[in-house]
Amino acid sequence: MLFDAISAAQDFVGVFAAVYVIVLIAYVLTSWVRLPYSLQPVQRFLYDVCDPYLRLWRRILPFGAGPIDFSPMVGIIAVGLIATVIDAILSRL
Repeated sequence: MLFDAISAAQDFVGVFAAVYVIVLIAYVLTSWVRLPYSLQPVQRFLYDVCDPYLRLWRRILPFGAGPIDFSPMVGIIAVGLIATVIDAILSRL
């Protein structure tokens, strides 16, 4: 029974991390182009979901590269690392 719960938690963390990475990539791609009016609610949703997380990385990063924003790349790497750490912790239980 405990193994099933741990396995379900590992699956949840893996799927959550994958979906959030996809959402972050969609946020970056939609920030490069001006979307038509009918798709602006999608862009607003992506902004509401991703920007608070990326703002954290924008404050932490010690450097700026002019117009290039490295916070999405750092954020994606951090999501992967956190998911890996949680998976390792859950597998030891």
